[in-house]
Amino acid sequence: MRDSEEQALGYSDQLSGTNSTVLKRLVKRPQGSKDYGVNSIGILHPEGRFIKTWHEILLASCVLAVFVDPFFYYLPVINARNTCVLLDKRLKVVAICLRLITDMIYLLNIFLQFLCPYKTEDHRDIGRTRLVTEPRAIRNKYLLSYFVVDVLAILPIPQVVIPITFSEKKGLNSLNQRKLLNALTLFQYVPRIVRIYLTWRKLNETSNRIQKSIHVKAALNLFLYILGSHVLGAFWYFFSIEREMACWYLACGKHNGCKLPTSFTCDDHGFANYTILNDDCPVQTPNTTLFDFGIFLEALQSDTVSSMDFLRKIMYCFWWGLRNLSSLGQNLQSSPYFWENCFTVTISICGLLLFLYFIGNLQMYMQFKTSRQLKTFKDKKEMAKIKAKEQSIELWINRNGLNYGNLKKDIMFHIGQRLEEKEDVNVDNPFDLLPIFLRREIKNYLSLPLLEKVPMFQNGRQNYTKLLVCEYLKHMYYHEDTYIIREGEPLDRMLLITEGVVWKSASSSGGIVSSSWVCLEKGQFCGEQLLEWAGFNDTNPSCLLLSKDTSHSPSLSNLPVSPMTLKTHTKVEAFVLMANDLKRLLRRNFEAPSASQAASAIQTAWRRSNQLQHWRRK
Repeated sequence: MRDSEEQALGYSDQLSGTNSTVLKRLVKRPQGSKDYGVNSIGILHPEGRFIKTWHEILLASCVLAVFVDPFFYYLPVINARNTCVLLDKRLKVVAICLRLITDMIYLLNIFLQFLCPYKTEDHRDIGRTRLVTEPRAIRNKYLLSYFVVDVLAILPIPQVVIPITFSEKKGLNSLNQRKLLNALTLFQYVPRIVRIYLTWRKLNETSNRIQKSIHVKAALNLFLYILGSHVLGAFWYFFSIEREMACWYLACGKHNGCKLPTSFTCDDHGFANYTILNDDCPVQTPNTTLFDFGIFLEALQSDTVSSMDFLRKIMYCFWWGLRNLSSLGQNLQSSPYFWENCFTVTISICGLLLFLYFIGNLQMYMQFKTSRQLKTFKDKKEMAKIKAKEQSIELWINRNGLNYGNLKKDIMFHIGQRLEEKEDVNVDNPFDLLPIFLRREIKNYLSLPLLEKVPMFQNGRQNYTKLLVCEYLKHMYYHEDTYIIREGEPLDRMLLITEGVVWKSASSSGGIVSSSWVCLEKGQFCGEQLLEWAGFNDTNPSCLLLSKDTSHSPSLSNLPVSPMTLKTHTKVEAFVLMANDLKRLLRRNFEAPSASQAASAIQTAWRRSNQLQHWRRK
């Protein structure tokens, strides 16, 4: 049972027989595909270039076919002089040749459907697809799906029915037979439209050149209007001739000189000149009492049905169809004839459906246009915001002198990435948004010159100590009119001001508040008493060494009392050394860098430099 199931499922490794050999030659599995594990696509692979091109050819052929079929309805022509109907033989040859071309493409498509593999979900591995190439499975799938549609679409109904309709069949019974044959020709439009829809859907699935866009929908709407007008105009012409012949049959029964049965065809050997019937079927001076031609009177009065000029006929009938399709048939004055009213109702319904389709596409287009304009407006607004923020970042870079080398470019690149991702960027303090290697470089560049101004670090032997201190500095941002340190509180930080203005106020030794304020600006520092608490002094280059006796270790409980009050006047940026961070630094128990420590520091700096250069090259 399992073997038979796998054979029906059609795995390619079970191909056998003559048909399988043909498929093996025509179908190559796609290589590099996770489904099939091979490398190239064969000409009949459902996603191959040949099939995509073939679908485009088939779609063009289907569209041509539905435009060619109405030509057969223009074959009959009324000979007003002899009151008979003849067929336009030249137009008949042209229409049959065009129809033959489209039918050959239909036949070739049916043949390819029996050879073209298809993709289906693998029931043994949900979520993956596989290529079915077993001939029996391909044949059964096509026979059970759209084979009937393709066969009905290719039947030569117009080529056979139209000549039979105007053959030498005689009598009133031939009118009923003509109605049946006309219904048969109309029915063939159903499978042809279905085939167009199927081909269009398949083309959208396999081709990237045709996308579901507003322009495609607009072109499709125009195509439907043109096709509908063309088909309705052809039917109107054909039905006009039939109504004229129906009047002749009724009038012939009233005249003794008119012998029934007759077919009223000019090729009828028993045909006689029945011009006397024109009195009972008046066209130029219509009499609804004798016969009501209804909506077909215009075709008879304009001599369109009597003209052998094909272009004149088709353009006039096309205009009639387009005019009434656009107006939903509101101006049509029909007779009480049942089938004529069915025709007018069909015109109104088709016009209404096309109008609704047009309105739907118009609304979609307006929504698309509005959303695109809104998106464009938002994009422009967003770009303006990004530009303004980038300018603010550039000002921050210039204020801090960070425009040397590639540093400015690196900063703008990272900030630009965050702006593109629509992240909230504080342009007043972008330092914390930068990657760690840029923050370290900026911190060293800005803080080392300030540390050199501190008396404890002015000793040339303290360079390594300054580098260590830089690692523990924190970048802080203070809003204007904010207290940083108050007099009498523990002094837990030292400030290195990089931007802004800070007011410094201090009391005299007697506790009287001084009337003078000291203004600290960019490049100045305060709170150096914290270094004295840690044991720093300008004569002790080994100030970071902790004694083995931990009793001499500085404690946060005996922090110095602040003798000053610090208050921001403007927004302030500063690098801050906190007391707790300074204590952690001291715990590293460095005296002076040993050879191994210095080598380790150099290696670390070298690795960081390589990482930075590598990132910049990318």
